[in-house]
Amino acid sequence: MSASHPDLPESVSRFGVTEPEELPEDLRLRVAAVVEKTGFVPNIFRALGHRPDELRAFMDYHDALMESEGGLSKAERELVVVATSGANHCTYCVVAHGAVLRIRSKDAHLADHVATNPWSAELPPRQRAIVDLALVLAGESALLAEDDLDAARSAGLDDEEIWQVGAITAFFALSNRLAHLTALRPNPEFHLMGRLPRG
Repeated sequence: MSASHPDLPESVSRFGVTEPEELPEDLRLRVAAVVEKTGFVPNIFRALGHRPDELRAFMDYHDALMESEGGLSKAERELVVVATSGANHCTYCVVAHGAVLRIRSKDAHLADHVATNPWSAELPPRQRAIVDLALVLAGESALLAEDDLDAARSAGLDDEEIWQVGAITAFFALSNRLAHLTALRPNPEFHLMGRLPRG
């Protein structure tokens, strides 16, 4: 089912949506905190809201991976998400996290290069190693070898950071597949975030 299908101009998810006011109180408060920061409700919350226990677990694991202290920078974490989501052809996650990567990296072009052709993107050695490791794990993860880990270590990643790359890749591979299942449409607001000067 195409997101541009003429019979579905407002479709966010092929399974319908749950609005924040319909969520249990703890989830309403968590989504409200995101809305306060962004100015809109990301469609992923509306699409997963009809299964509150799964939405809660999704948000908990997301925050543990993406908001914890130490290790990869916030921009590097988003780089992993964009590389993974591009490899999995996930429009929602590429658009949403591409926006966050543009903001956190202060680079209006990085997300587009990594999402569309990560292998040819010109990256500094540390970013190159992060993207390469994410691509192995996002694709044929059973082929991961010690050489892949050694290459990451040679570029300056320690074992905790390598673990973070792997865990973020695994989590967003799950997210990508949920987005495919639901035919999840990105919020229009994501498309311009980080591309134009604020003001």
